[in-house]
Amino acid sequence: MALPAFIDNALRARADKHVGLLAEFSNPGDLVEAVESVRRAGYTQIDTFSPFPIHGMDRAMGLSPSKLGYLVIGGGLTGCALAFLMQWWMGAVDYPLNISGKPFFSVEPSVPIAFELTILFSALAAVGGMFALNGLPKPYNPLFYSQRFARATDDGFFLQVAQGDKQFDRAATAALLRDHGALGVEYVDHDGAYDLDERGEVVTVDDAPPAAPPPPHTTRAI
Repeated sequence: MALPAFIDNALRARADKHVGLLAEFSNPGDLVEAVESVRRAGYTQIDTFSPFPIHGMDRAMGLSPSKLGYLVIGGGLTGCALAFLMQWWMGAVDYPLNISGKPFFSVEPSVPIAFELTILFSALAAVGGMFALNGLPKPYNPLFYSQRFARATDDGFFLQVAQGDKQFDRAATAALLRDHGALGVEYVDHDGAYDLDERGEVVTVDDAPPAAPPPPHTTRAI
């Protein structure tokens, strides 16, 4: 079933950020050094992928502290204020009842409700903020065309340079990545992932070297 046009356009615009070059490195140290070198060369639209968090990667990528904490405290304060406002309006304005001369609204008995709504809104802000800051859900990513990229959850370390970067030049960027120890560099777009030759040109199927013949079939007794 085809998606509505505005949803399809939004997903494609988000996926465009991952169109570009994908380089694989052998270990976390090489990846961190490559990221630092690429940033010194002026690249800003980069992303990294590894099976586990790498110490120092945030600094190497120049990432600022997460904004999630501000979203959570904002959600908590909103829940707390809403709880007091709701109890004041219900007890003193909408349905005031005089019970043994007690005030229509008091802070002390309102604390449990305020506490509950503070926790609830903080949790909702944390979940919603995490999805928003991570750009989730992300049902389509052109990087998945790369067979190498499947190792990002196992033992592969990847640096991706977006084609939308002002410094991006396919041949020059690929050479820069190879100079810093990339095991392989692929060009990824919405149609697939392609190897590059020394000039940075896409290696088509016709240009690719012939595949090695399969090993001879052997059998053995069990």
